[in-house]
This record gives sequence, C-alpha cells and structure tokens, in this order.
Amino acid sequence: FNAAAGQLRRRGFEVNIYSEEQFQTFDIKEPVILNMCRERASIARLQAMENDGRVVVNSGFGIENCTRERMTRILLGHGIPYPDSLTVNTNENVLDQLDEAVRPRLQKLGFTQCWIKRGDFHAMHKEDVSFCRHAQEAQEVLQEYFYRGIPRAVINRHLPGDLIKFYGVAGQPFFYWFYPFDTGHSKYGLEAINGHSQGLPFDLKKLKDICQQAAEVLDVVVYGGDCIVGADGSIQIIDFN
Repeated sequence: FNAAAGQLRRRGFEVNIYSEEQFQTFDIKEPVILNMCRERASIARLQAMENDGRVVVNSGFGIENCTRERMTRILLGHGIPYPDSLTVNTNENVLDQLDEAVRPRLQKLGFTQCWIKRGDFHAMHKEDVSFCRHAQEAQEVLQEYFYRGIPRAVINRHLPGDLIKFYGVAGQPFFYWFYPFDTGHSKYGLEAINGHSQGLPFDLKKLKDICQQAAEVLDVVVYGGDCIVGADGSIQIIDFN
C-alpha cells in the first residue's frame, strides 16, 4: 500500500494517507480513494463515497461481497469453482433434535475433514478460520464460535492438493502466483495443513480466467486469494478478497 502511494507521488499526484480511525472521523475531500479497509464503519463510508460519485478502489460493496457467507453464495451462484459448502447458525450445535444438529448434517454430506470460517465478516484473527479433522470436532468448534458471538459460519469441504496464493488486477495483464508454504509465506500458519506443494500441473490461463470471473462477480478490482489445485488439475477458489 505504501509502495503504491510512493509510486503515485513520483508521478506527480498528491497522496494523503489516513488510518481507518481517521478515515471514519475526518472530513475526507479527495475524489479518489485507494484503500485496504477492513472495519465495518470504514466499509460503510466507502460505500457512501462511491454512491456520491467518488472513485473507490476497492469498492466498499466489493469488500462486503468478500465476507465469507456472501462470497460463498456469490461464487457458487455464478458457477465459479469453489468447495462444497454448508452455511449454518453457530447455535445449531446446541439443539437437542439430532436431525437439526450440525454433526449429522456433515456426516450425511460426506464431510470428513473440513474448514470452519466465520460467515459474518472477514477473518480478523487466527481463530476465525479452523481446520477440523472430523464432524464431532466441527461441532465443538462451532460451539466456540457461538460463545465468541459469531452468529453464522461457513463450512467448506477440505480439498487435498497444492495450495496456491495469487494476486491480480481485473482486466489487466498483471497476475502473480506462488506456493505459500514452500516460500515460508503464512498468515496464521494454516498453510501447513496442505503442506509442501507437489508441483501438480494446472492450466494457468484457466486459473486467470477463474480469478477474472470471481473479480467481476464480487466487484473487486485489485484482488488476492488462494486456491487448491487437485491431482486431476482441477482448480477451486478457497479465498478471494
């Protein structure tokens, strides 16, 4: 972000940088807003500025679309490759009726290993994304989410294969990808679940096309994310923001 601001200044533009707290409270006059906002109040203000005609990158509406439950619904709804998923209320695990509890639903769908991710917002803490080895563990994790005040969660089927991280700009030639675990790149250490890459072959053009489609439907111009390449060369997006 700072590098982008520096490049703009070298090209003769005036650039002012605000913290999210300042952005939420100051009288912002600039006609172009480049941001990496994550807080709800900031996103709401970005949306208001965009509605007023200012240029906002990334769009506050796009940022909101990348919250987990909304993103899951949008990507699956547009046929973009994404893991089998189940969206649940986190208090479902405390229900007495067996047929309404999460554990038997996962077992019925054939979910064994899976990922639980907070559905209402972006992952802000390590505990907002949890790997579960079986359905019973998933139900216990959901109970922890419930006690933390997270009302909704998305459960993704775990996908074996090579984990790839990518970055790109919609409609532009720039696209970069790498194996995060192999290069020691980690946010919460969860890359270790898939481990070292096997160098599974995949169609790079297909990956770019999938990312372009995701960027369009989510309304995100400058994006990054993660995908899994399967042994058969399949590509499935597991995160996009």
